[in-house]
Amino acid sequence: MAKKEFNPNFKTPPDQLCKEELNKLNSNGMRGHLFAELRNELPDLTWESEQLAKSCGIYLEFDRAKTGEEKDWMYMIRISVPGGGPLTRRQWQILDDLSEKYTRDPQGSSSVRFTTRQNIQLHWVKKSGLIEIIKSIAHSGYSSINGCGDNTRNVMGCPLSQFSGIFNALAWAQKAGAYFCLPLDPYIEIFSLDPQYIRKPGESFQYGPNLLNRKFKIAFSCAHRDPQTGQIHLDNCVEHRTNDLSVVPVMVNGSVKKFQVYVGGGQGERNGKPTMATLGLPLCQCSQEELLPVLDAVVAVHQEWGDRQNRFWARVKYVVKKMGIEWYRDRVSARLGFPLEKPEPHYDSGPRMLHHGWTYQESNGLWAFGLYLENGRITDGSPNGKIKTMIRSLMEKFPVEMYITSNQDALFVNIPEQLKGDFTAEIEKFRYGLRQGKPFSRLRLNSGACVGRDTCRLTYTDSEKLEPELLDQLEAMGWGPMNESIGITGCERQCFRPATKTIGLVGSGLDRYQLKLGGSESAAHQGRPLLSRDGTQMYLRSIPREKLAIVIDALFRYYRNFANPGEDMGAFHRRIGSDAIITYLKQDPATCELMAKSFPTDTVLD
Repeated sequence: MAKKEFNPNFKTPPDQLCKEELNKLNSNGMRGHLFAELRNELPDLTWESEQLAKSCGIYLEFDRAKTGEEKDWMYMIRISVPGGGPLTRRQWQILDDLSEKYTRDPQGSSSVRFTTRQNIQLHWVKKSGLIEIIKSIAHSGYSSINGCGDNTRNVMGCPLSQFSGIFNALAWAQKAGAYFCLPLDPYIEIFSLDPQYIRKPGESFQYGPNLLNRKFKIAFSCAHRDPQTGQIHLDNCVEHRTNDLSVVPVMVNGSVKKFQVYVGGGQGERNGKPTMATLGLPLCQCSQEELLPVLDAVVAVHQEWGDRQNRFWARVKYVVKKMGIEWYRDRVSARLGFPLEKPEPHYDSGPRMLHHGWTYQESNGLWAFGLYLENGRITDGSPNGKIKTMIRSLMEKFPVEMYITSNQDALFVNIPEQLKGDFTAEIEKFRYGLRQGKPFSRLRLNSGACVGRDTCRLTYTDSEKLEPELLDQLEAMGWGPMNESIGITGCERQCFRPATKTIGLVGSGLDRYQLKLGGSESAAHQGRPLLSRDGTQMYLRSIPREKLAIVIDALFRYYRNFANPGEDMGAFHRRIGSDAIITYLKQDPATCELMAKSFPTDTVLD
């Protein structure tokens, strides 16, 4: 089968705009009819208003577990938290109270969910609760603007970087989040907000009348100093190259002298279209004084050039793919009025640190504690214990602030040395850290999933509900101590970034999953489908749910028996190549039947 043509329509002429672009242009500054529709008696929104609501951080959903023509409409609210925080005691109480009142699932449990973009999500919300929730969030000091839609999304940065004295990625995430915030007047009007609670930035990016072509993600990587040795370690906890735009500090003799900027990452794909998941490419190096102008110019070039006819090609990675990174550098330089310094092509941005457990805060002598949250879900209806009540208790009893990490976990900071024992005792009181009476395994701590069904309208199948069960099976097979990771998403948008993990599982249908291999724990390598040598056939495109543990067990056995000493599993897969993996799985009795079928790769972009 011939490859489908990759032919994006850059700098799209006005008469060729897609319906989403026309809707934005005709919306009276993104207002549309949202004010009235959010206050009427209908449970859902018109298509036009649904699209505009995304920039306000609101997704219209329906209960995917229910069948029939009548949909049980509900909403997801995504709160923007640049850099993941801080969340004070008062702010958490407001959010926790809102979740108790408005987020009851069919089993009666309320929850808050942390995301891999350091956002907060509230699920199972009915339309009648939207305005009160948005107002209460505004009173807390945060908002849901830029939570979704065609704009820059929540800007990422490691919360621990504020204590390093090396580079404060958190401060830069907050600075960039404010700079790229959408115009606030429509948001204030739609939700009847008191303007005193919505702080307008002094300077900001100039969005056009139809905003950006698609979502645009930004992340800042960082570095930490080992308190015992004094050695500095770069930290890629934000998986920066999976973003449209990212920044890494360049270390020279123990200090940051400049920054390396990357453009063109993104993990989302679209079934049936020539699309790709890919990592960003190094664009330039610049000084700290030049950094914000460079970021502005990168986003502005995308706003001007990105495809506004074909939304599946509207992300900046397709501009870079088609036109090249040198072309993009020239356009950014032209906007800035000075030439950009070329980047270091193979700069190592460090491992993906998870920040679990205790970390010493160098700048103030206090401590931070990273609390693993399976799939970011904070609820009392979990087999892992009463997580929601425990976090409320920790926030009320200790002088802490809480942050969200890029691995969907909670980070409590500024814990005095003399309170560490009490803090640990409080956690143990809730039997935290145990699942079915056993400590969380290394494999579980490294792994995770997006929400999937039943609360995401885009997904085909389970991910958050699958991940704990799949890890239970793998732990029973003896694989719990593996220092590897499994990432799962319910569809090809790949919100958990599964292809940067050791083993990626991407929903391809109801209870069906595609395998991706070759990712690394540092997120420095992009996992790929299992392709034949000539690239025309794809294997394990649709693994049945009940066979997942069998496939992973076979892959783990192969790695254990044939890897070089000290070689991680992603490196092993990249070294031996897909042909060897295909041959092995075809010969293994547990997987040979699954390998009997392959799929054409006419939509795979390299």
